[in-house]
Amino acid sequence: MIIEAIGGLGLFLLGMIVMTDGLRMLAGNMMRATLMRFTHTPLSGAITGSLTTAVLQSSSATTVATVGFVSAGLISFPAALGIIFGANLGTTITGWLVAIVGFKLKLGSIALPLIFIGASLKLFTKRRYANLGYAIAGFGLIFVGIATMQDGMSGLGNIISPDRLPADTLIGRLQLVILGIVATVITQSSSAGVAATLTALYTGAVNFEQAAALIIGMDVGTTVTAMMATIGASVNARRTGLAHVLYNLFTATIALVFITPYTWLWSRIAPGQLAANAEIALVLFHTSFNLIGVSLMLPGSSQFARLIQTLLPSQFSAYTEGLDESLLIQPVLALRAAQQSAQAELLALLGHVRAILGDPAGQLCDLIELEVALDETQGYLDQIQLKSTDNHDLERLINLVHMLDHLQRLHERCEEEEDRANTAKSTVELTKECDLLVVSIQDIVKNIHEKRWLEASQNASDVSAHIHKQVKPYRDITISQIADGQIDIPLGTARLEAIRWLRRVSKHIRRITQYLSQTSLASGK
Repeated sequence: MIIEAIGGLGLFLLGMIVMTDGLRMLAGNMMRATLMRFTHTPLSGAITGSLTTAVLQSSSATTVATVGFVSAGLISFPAALGIIFGANLGTTITGWLVAIVGFKLKLGSIALPLIFIGASLKLFTKRRYANLGYAIAGFGLIFVGIATMQDGMSGLGNIISPDRLPADTLIGRLQLVILGIVATVITQSSSAGVAATLTALYTGAVNFEQAAALIIGMDVGTTVTAMMATIGASVNARRTGLAHVLYNLFTATIALVFITPYTWLWSRIAPGQLAANAEIALVLFHTSFNLIGVSLMLPGSSQFARLIQTLLPSQFSAYTEGLDESLLIQPVLALRAAQQSAQAELLALLGHVRAILGDPAGQLCDLIELEVALDETQGYLDQIQLKSTDNHDLERLINLVHMLDHLQRLHERCEEEEDRANTAKSTVELTKECDLLVVSIQDIVKNIHEKRWLEASQNASDVSAHIHKQVKPYRDITISQIADGQIDIPLGTARLEAIRWLRRVSKHIRRITQYLSQTSLASGK
């Protein structure tokens, strides 16, 4: 009987793995795109995370993907909190599937033909139909596993019974919560634990209160996978993992308090129905406390985000904190992370140029720190190995390499500020061009923040061409003045260097925005 029960659990777990893999191959890219496209606020993230988890049948898959997206800068940390909240709610669909389809409709025997159909599609078709077959076969295995678990656990009444488990006290419930956490850590699937608990409740091996405590522990146990995904990751990824843990502990506390009022409410509204429909009552309890948790946390998500950021402050450069080496196995995300860092470095340099040209709104940056960040970003790009022959990814990588090259050259120009920039802004003949460059940078920064890449590139190109055209006559005049002795050689040389500095800065900004535009358009962002 024990072997049969364990075997049934194994079949269920195998079915979940097969079905999840099939669904992920069938709709995984679409789900990931959906997560990125519709996650702009914690509320939209919660809805998207819930639906994605319900489709993929894996809160761990949703959470781990979210950690990767946050690392790559695709999703902001506060917005990612919504996905974390929603993933817990979406995973409760598994319990409804088991309770209604597995127990009420008893599809164990019908599942066998489903496995045959699914296996046939996997063997004799390709791509989408093969992935669909894989998902169908996994779906069938789930209900074969449930039926096998039922048969095994029905004979375990004398071995496992409510009176052999911890008593229904606060300490007893906490012990069962810990047992649920351990079970999820071992199986790496809260869904398998929920199915086993529902089966145990269905066969009378546990009572409702004990089953509820086990379910609470399994919810907390899912945080282990997310925390493992953040090992060695960026600070924002680790913040996401910590937020997942704290949120699940918060909902677990609510759920523990909620058990007694919940059972009392059933006895008042529908006397005797809690025992008659214990499985439905349990999945409703699971959904309810997760829904309450989401409802309570969403309004305070900004404050929660600040708490997490306080608990896990960044110890790295703000420019490169998203360069997570764990993303290197997913080149698309690694390229995005490198682009985010390069863009942050560009904005810092543009602010520095504005400041040294006398713009009060400009801001001087730490050029030494920025130099280190540029080298780190370059090193990160060198580690990206494209596994596919996607021309868009190759184009992005090449453009980013060119962009970093010009960023480093622009950085060198900024180091020359003491002589050349000061001369440029103090020379009457160059004042108009300096002011034009400052205004252009203001517009470029605005366009970058608004993701209007082409406009930023066009603006930089127009201003660079104008500056090159306008300063050329002044350069010729300065050379003539030096030759005629009208100005001494040191002053003339300083002016020529200032002209060259102004031209080079405008050229580097033009090339950087050009490559940024091409990179962003190639990525569709």
